[in-house]
Amino acid sequence: MIIGVGLLTLGLSLISIRSASSFQSTAPTSWGKRSARNEESIYHLRLASTSAKAIPGTAKLGTPWEELGFEFRQTNSHVRVTFKNDEWGEPELVKDPYIDLHIGATALHYGQSCFEGLKAFCHEDGEVYVFRPDENAKRMQSSCRRTMMPELPTEKFLEAIQKVVQDNIEYVPPYGSGGALYIRPLLFGSGPRIGLQPADEYTFLIMVIPVGDYYKGGLSSPVDALIIEDFDRAAPQGVGAVKVAGNYAADLLPNMLSKKKGYPIGLYLDSKTQTVVEEFSTSNFVGIDNSQKKYVTPMSPSVLPSITNKSLMTIAEDEGLAVETRDIPVDELKSFDEVLAVGTAVVVTPIGSITRLDNEGSELRYEFGDKQIGDTTKRLYQKVRAIQNGEEEDKHGWNYKIINE
Repeated sequence: MIIGVGLLTLGLSLISIRSASSFQSTAPTSWGKRSARNEESIYHLRLASTSAKAIPGTAKLGTPWEELGFEFRQTNSHVRVTFKNDEWGEPELVKDPYIDLHIGATALHYGQSCFEGLKAFCHEDGEVYVFRPDENAKRMQSSCRRTMMPELPTEKFLEAIQKVVQDNIEYVPPYGSGGALYIRPLLFGSGPRIGLQPADEYTFLIMVIPVGDYYKGGLSSPVDALIIEDFDRAAPQGVGAVKVAGNYAADLLPNMLSKKKGYPIGLYLDSKTQTVVEEFSTSNFVGIDNSQKKYVTPMSPSVLPSITNKSLMTIAEDEGLAVETRDIPVDELKSFDEVLAVGTAVVVTPIGSITRLDNEGSELRYEFGDKQIGDTTKRLYQKVRAIQNGEEEDKHGWNYKIINE
C-alpha cells in the first residue's frame, strides 16, 4: 500500500531546484543570510502609461494554439510571496523560473507542500476571466491546515492571481482555440528543520502555462480506465481530501503501470475494503444513470473535493438531474450509462470502459456508451465550457475578471 504522506511533491517537480551555491538570491531571510541576486529577476508590473496593453493569444509559442497539449512551457514570469516573521509579504513578479532553496527546507525532507490548479479563459470580447479562484483559495487553506502551514488569505491569493495573469496575458489562448491558461499555485515549507516540525518560513508562488487537452482527443475521444488493485491512493484517516503533492508522487508508479498496460487513467477503490469506488488518479468520478436522471459521485473522507465536480453538480441540478453523493459499490458500475472523469485539468473526460484484472490475468470490463460520447456528458461539458468562455450567462457568479490595463 502506498500512502502519499511526506513524499516530495508534484508542485516542486515543475520548478527546477538549484543548489544554494549555484546562484545568488535577492535578500536575507529569517534563517540565514544569502548573497545578492541579479535584481532583474524580480520586477514589478509594466505600467500602463509606458507600455501598450497586452492582448491575449499573441505570444509566440511555435505551436498553433489549437494544438496545445498539457505540458510545461516557459512564460514571462511567476508570482512569489514569502511568509516569515509570522506574516505574509507582498506578491512579487519573478522572471527566473528557478528557486534558491535551503537544503534543509521542510518541503524537501518532510513533504510540507500543497498546490492547486485552476484556469483562465479569454472571452469573445478579449477580456480574461479565471474560473472560481475563491474556491481554490479555500481548498488550499484546507491543505495548509492539515499540513501545519500558514494559510494564505483569500484576498492575497486573488491579488497574486491578478498580478501573474496580467503579466502573462499574451499567453492566454485566444477565444475559440479550445485552450486555457493553466494556473498552478504552490505553497511549501522553505525554512530549514532537521527535526520533524513545521518550518518557520514558507514560500507561495503561482506559475502559469498555456494548455490544451490533458488527454489527447479531449471530449471527442473516450479513454479507458483500469482499476488499481495493488496500491491505495490514501488512507481513510489520511490526507486524501487535501491537495498535498505527496498524494500525486504516490500515484506516479501506479499510473505508469496502468499506462504500460494500455490504460491512460487509473481508478482507485477504497483502501479499507477495495469494494467502493473512490476517484480516478487525476480526477473525480461521476456516473450517469440516464433512465433515473441521476448524477452520482462518491462521498468519502479520502476523496479530494473537486471544484469542477462541485460546479457540474450545480449545472446538473439546473439541467433537471438528481445529484447523489454517496458510496458507489464497484458492482454498480454496470448500471451507469455514462462515466466521466472530472477536474480542472481534464475538465470533463468521457470514460469508454473500466477494466478490473485479477491475479490470474482474467478481466472484468464495464463498458459505457459503446465508445461514443453520451448526450448527458456532452451537455454538461458544453454548459461548463460555455460559462467559462463567456458564451452563457454566469448566473452563479463563478467567473473572476482579470483587469488588463
